[in-house]
Amino acid sequence: MEKKTKKIIIISIAVILIILILVIIGTFMWYYNGTKSVEKENGQIIRVEIKEGTGIVGIAQLLEEKQVIKSANSMKIYAKLNHVQNLKAGKYDLNNAEDLATILAHIQNGEIVNEEIKITFVEGKNMRSIAKTIAEKTNNTEEDVFALLENKEYIDSLIEKYWFLTEDIKNENIYYPLEGYLLPDTYIFENKEVSVKTIFNVMLNYMDKFLSSHKDEIQYNIHELMTLSSIAELEGVSEQDRKEIVGVLIHRLNQGMSLGSDVTAYYAFKVDMGDRDLYAKELKTPNPYNTRGPNMEGKLPIGPICNPSKEAILATLNYTETDNLYFVADKNKKVYFTKTNEEHINLINQLKEQSLWYEYEN
Repeated sequence: MEKKTKKIIIISIAVILIILILVIIGTFMWYYNGTKSVEKENGQIIRVEIKEGTGIVGIAQLLEEKQVIKSANSMKIYAKLNHVQNLKAGKYDLNNAEDLATILAHIQNGEIVNEEIKITFVEGKNMRSIAKTIAEKTNNTEEDVFALLENKEYIDSLIEKYWFLTEDIKNENIYYPLEGYLLPDTYIFENKEVSVKTIFNVMLNYMDKFLSSHKDEIQYNIHELMTLSSIAELEGVSEQDRKEIVGVLIHRLNQGMSLGSDVTAYYAFKVDMGDRDLYAKELKTPNPYNTRGPNMEGKLPIGPICNPSKEAILATLNYTETDNLYFVADKNKKVYFTKTNEEHINLINQLKEQSLWYEYEN
């Protein structure tokens, strides 16, 4: 009886050992399989976003749900055994044909997806151009841009925030309240989901920094400064030309003369220079932007006509005083200055003879 009992005990122990070994082998195989890639050959690139503060457990569950890894539990065991730490938050494009160790290495190394976008806003472009650029580079539409500009509460909040934005920009005849105040440059944003508000705020912050560094040099109304700068931006190219152009504009204003600036007329009728010439009847049409039109003696246009560069603003702050009352730019943007109307007319005739003058249709 004792022999039989011993035999049973031995057999039972053997069975238990076999089962235990099988369980260990099975567990190991389960774990080992869980660390292998989801796909053996044709893997998929899967976008995963790991939020700040997410721990190993949360990351493991996320990767399993996204089918980046086979098993969250295998990952937790692997992380424990291999002392995996410093998994970095961010967006990742992970290939589920790679094994667990490789995937975790990507996350440990912080190989996040770079979705940054660069947007270049060209100097001297108007708000319509800015809206088009935003629509091309981001997930916003041109309509989103214009809708925000029409939001009175938003504009009021900006006037309260930025010292250089005044009630002048709320005039009902102003086409776009922020025209002239968005400093052109190349800006970097997180991704294409960036909002129009964020874009405007970044550009206004840059303008704030720039204007604040020259605040002591501003001797007159900031809105007038930006308006003059926008005209100088479009009428001249070189620093010296722009300085003298502003000098002429101020001299004409002081003499009670109209500015007679073509670029203001183009803006008034929302025609971009180069698209077409203006009609003669347009030049004679009253418009608070059109300094070629009637009743504009001694007046600036109602607001800026483009977003001027830092150089144009500095030229306006440091303009050249002059006795000249006239200037013209030919089709090559070369600027000529004269003191009298007779000299001005003679110069225009010369430019016409040389086919360097803008002609206007009736």
